[in-house]
Amino acid sequence: MGYTKTKLMTKMLAEEFNEEKLYSFKSYGEGGRYTQRQKDYAFKLIEEYGIRATARILKVQRRTLQWWCREHYVWVKRCPSWIYGWAERRRKRRAFWQRRGYC
Repeated sequence: MGYTKTKLMTKMLAEEFNEEKLYSFKSYGEGGRYTQRQKDYAFKLIEEYGIRATARILKVQRRTLQWWCREHYVWVKRCPSWIYGWAERRRKRRAFWQRRGYC
């Protein structure tokens, strides 16, 4: 695997945070059906991470999250806000290397 120790540690830390979020989500439940507190927690995560990442974190189907959002009139952005900064940095990096003849 081509991971450095730093990347591997970062990945493990992110997985631990996601596990913590999953346990928090489950702790709001009472078994059986999802409670309103669980849905509100999911909406908070959707706002921060986006619907696909939230589905992965909470281990809930994306369609279920979309249905909850429609049912509760929660508007979901096309992508999380951090994507725009990431895309801009990627464009600049590509242009940088292109000027040097690598791309």
